[in-house]
Amino acid sequence: MPAETPNFIIERFSEAHVAGVTALYNEPAVARQVLQMPFQSAEVWRKRLSPDNERWVALVAVHGETVIGSCTIEQYSRIRRAHCGGVGMGVALEWQGRGVGSRLLAAVLDVADNWMNLQRVELTVFADNEAAQGLYRKFGFEREGLLRDYAVRDGQYVDVISMARLRRTLRA
Repeated sequence: MPAETPNFIIERFSEAHVAGVTALYNEPAVARQVLQMPFQSAEVWRKRLSPDNERWVALVAVHGETVIGSCTIEQYSRIRRAHCGGVGMGVALEWQGRGVGSRLLAAVLDVADNWMNLQRVELTVFADNEAAQGLYRKFGFEREGLLRDYAVRDGQYVDVISMARLRRTLRA
């Protein structure tokens, strides 16, 4: 018997999602896998995810009234890096491995490819987060390097992996 497909929708971040995104990133299991500080206020997330800038797209995955994931794509503003963008993502622990990350990433990469015309999309991921690395590889991201002692997590310096997806490589 096939596994039940979770029922959730992908939406553009709005004021209605502020409390849910705040709760998502204040969840300890999520906070430790992203570069956010714990215990951030709703106002911090409102400002962070609501820039009046078309180079920034923030999406959320919503199940019922609950935000279960978010993903952003930002096209860089520097002229010589305008063909590039960066991705950030977080998914609630109980929803990991259930397709939320895949659907969010597919949605932002569609925007990156077909609306922003980005050639290069890049991200960093903690070196020990093999599940996330697998997700990114599934979407064409390749490891570019190891950044040692990149961030503090659980009181220790930890490494991240730099990954990127180049559209010209996908077409070849």
